[in-house]
Amino acid sequence: MNKNESKYFNTAKKMDEALLTLLETKDFEYISIKEICSVAGVNRSTFYLHYENTNDLLKETSDYIIDNFFACFSTVGANVSIDYSNSKLEDLVFITHEFLTPYLTYIKENQRIFATCLKHLHSLNFNTLYKSMFDNIFNPLLERFNFPENERRYIMKFYLTGITAIVTEWSNNKCVDSIEDISKIIIHCVVGQAKIYDKN
Repeated sequence: MNKNESKYFNTAKKMDEALLTLLETKDFEYISIKEICSVAGVNRSTFYLHYENTNDLLKETSDYIIDNFFACFSTVGANVSIDYSNSKLEDLVFITHEFLTPYLTYIKENQRIFATCLKHLHSLNFNTLYKSMFDNIFNPLLERFNFPENERRYIMKFYLTGITAIVTEWSNNKCVDSIEDISKIIIHCVVGQAKIYDKN
């Protein structure tokens, strides 16, 4: 990365973090460029060098969160391009300590971002991300475990809502319980339910 690229990256990061800070207390629709620049410590001309409007920044901030989140799984080799049709079932079980530990570690280290994302799922366009993940990951995964097609969306919502509720409660309690304990709770709640439809 050359000097100009580094400067651009650092400024963009400041803008992303400024928007996340403002989203802690305000809805996106009420956040102005002036406020973003003030929190980021840059002037308006710098903002317009990077973005046409606040929606451009919002898109970048969403990507910033998603990239940082998925980067935490690099240590376990998580790969969303798995061949769901031919992989062994045991290789398709992601509710394990191996996969939950980096996920929970990210939450613990980014509690403010996690809370902000929960408040602004629609604004940050995470609903679109969920649809893409459902179509390309969750649906073929549930198919392999013989979940009925007409029930898959409901079942996935059940799992994700339950996991999110556990993690939210943990985060609200300042993550005082260990990652290992929370991982065990999630596995206990989720894996037992999955076996109901496993006919293999």
